[in-house]
Amino acid sequence: MGAAEHRRKLISLACPVYFELLAGVMAGIINMVWVARLGGDAVAAVAVATNVENLLLGVILVAGSGTTVLVARARGAEDPAGMHSAVRGGWALWALVTPVVAIGGYLYREPLARLVLGGDGGPPLSLATGYFSIALPGIAVFFATNVVDGILKGTGDTRTPMKLSVLANGLILALDPALVLGLGLGVRGAAISTVLGRTAALVLGLLALRRNELLRRVAAGTPAGAGSLAADARRTAATGLPMSADFLVRMAGALALVAVVARIGVGDVAAYGIATKAMYVATMAFYSVRQAAAIHTAHLLGTGHDERRSIGRQALLLSGGLGLAAALALLATGPRIMRAFGAEGAVAEAGALYLRCLGPYLILLACFIALGGVFEGSGSSPALARITSCGVVLQLALAYGMSGSGLPGICLAMALSMALQCTAVARMYRRTPRSAAAGSSGRRPKASAAEPDSTAPGNRPA
Repeated sequence: MGAAEHRRKLISLACPVYFELLAGVMAGIINMVWVARLGGDAVAAVAVATNVENLLLGVILVAGSGTTVLVARARGAEDPAGMHSAVRGGWALWALVTPVVAIGGYLYREPLARLVLGGDGGPPLSLATGYFSIALPGIAVFFATNVVDGILKGTGDTRTPMKLSVLANGLILALDPALVLGLGLGVRGAAISTVLGRTAALVLGLLALRRNELLRRVAAGTPAGAGSLAADARRTAATGLPMSADFLVRMAGALALVAVVARIGVGDVAAYGIATKAMYVATMAFYSVRQAAAIHTAHLLGTGHDERRSIGRQALLLSGGLGLAAALALLATGPRIMRAFGAEGAVAEAGALYLRCLGPYLILLACFIALGGVFEGSGSSPALARITSCGVVLQLALAYGMSGSGLPGICLAMALSMALQCTAVARMYRRTPRSAAAGSSGRRPKASAAEPDSTAPGNRPA
């Protein structure tokens, strides 16, 4: 495939993913608007509860992301048995993880709420506990939807997950005023609307799986009971675990960075929180390119064509351009963005300054995330997770040392850390082979279609 073909494919895969991710971000912001009418305690309770839910997303990414890569690889190899194995592995991991999180979370909902709120929890404790009593059992639906999305994306269908996300979040926004305020259910109403919206999306997602022509052919052509379920689960876990670890490390680093910002002042924490929400609109675009690059890379490797260098170059150009556009937009509209979120005075000034200083970091982050998709799709994500872990630790250390310069110092620390991460991932990228086809037939043996690429830098022997 030529550069233009790679670029078109990445754009066609990434656009639906972006709107899928953006729908969740926007619904979360608007959801808080309704809860805010209940007072500050309710806002604090729902805010910490949703942060916990974001962390739990990293847990199920083991199944969702691993399934996407393995299904895409098997699709490229035209290996029905490999695709069947990938789908079974994803659902097996869901069945293993979900009871632990859903049942364990429900039983320990109050200690969990006390942990994330800190101290005695105060008035928000009972509110957060009430939210958890519904949201944590309902996490089973959220996890199942993630697996469904992973399967569909692996088949090359990113539009259906987008539609399901828009539906789910649209229902949440429609149900919120009725349940939170109309029926007087408060924060429990917010949790109920979230679970109901996701349940509707899951039902339609399962129907989409049944109607997917490729999956129907796989189900019809694969003997019942073929392969070992435990082996399928292990293969999916081995593929998805580094991606999950990468996400969890970044989330934990973001939460820890709040504590560093708190050393500057309470107003700066508020400014940082608002500015970070605005930044999500841009970073979701980078992650959509990453998912597209992972799907496209895995599919082509399944066909026996190693075009990681070409895909990486196009992903880098696409995401880097988005990063530059985001940096310029934040530089020009920082004050207006802060006012749109209701910030005033010193908080608005600090937030606007932070947004204007984010440019270098955003451009570097865009490049790092884009190349990460190529390595995820080729089975090199363990090395990527190690780079991320080291980068987050360095970022926190630098931020702590530079916090005396206020939020601009935090931005500088983030940019320096990301520059080193980009340097490391660039070295990995240079070690990947140039475009080639495996074998004279241009196709790999089907037996290896679901396995990580042994030529990837992260899988070479030390």
